[in-house]
Amino acid sequence: MKAFTPLFGLVAVALLGVGCANYDTRLTSSDVVYLGGGADAVGRGKASTLADANSYWDGDGVSGAPSIVINLSEQTASFYKGGKLVGVSAISSGREEFETPTGKYKIIQKNKDHESNLYGEYVDAAGNVLMKNVDVKKDPKPPGAIFKGAPMPYFMRIVGGVGMHQGFLPGVPDSHGCIRMPEHMAATFFANVEKGTPVTVTR
Repeated sequence: MKAFTPLFGLVAVALLGVGCANYDTRLTSSDVVYLGGGADAVGRGKASTLADANSYWDGDGVSGAPSIVINLSEQTASFYKGGKLVGVSAISSGREEFETPTGKYKIIQKNKDHESNLYGEYVDAAGNVLMKNVDVKKDPKPPGAIFKGAPMPYFMRIVGGVGMHQGFLPGVPDSHGCIRMPEHMAATFFANVEKGTPVTVTR
């Protein structure tokens, strides 16, 4: 796995919702320490604080057309108004074999309560989980099971099935291509964009 050095010396970010399904148990183990190693490495207990400390928003009251630049190497999403940088969010982009596509896009859909139609879990009629981390293309549904899509709050679609949304941030690329953000940053970006807002994804 490649090492990534996020902006501001970020060494870990948060478990803040489910987002895209996660299949790497190294990223969900409470024993795992995240990027940086040594004295800078932290476990999940401090992750939320780090996500907050390494994301910010100064865009309230600032005028100008919005635009977003996502840097996959730095694992950041930068928000601009009228060309002025007004906020930066830590992110987790697509993991190996599910890389987030680079290019110039626009937001083509906004859905505050979006759920995945590909990834999630199988549950029974009472809502009890029968199988986690399901990929409907690969995992056959047990008899009587119901598919429950993974929640992707504050979804901002940019191309195909890829979009920005609230989700799990382990400090490394981990999604199926989406751009996950801490909850407060996803909500802020969502409130400040509209359909047609330019989004550039770079490495």
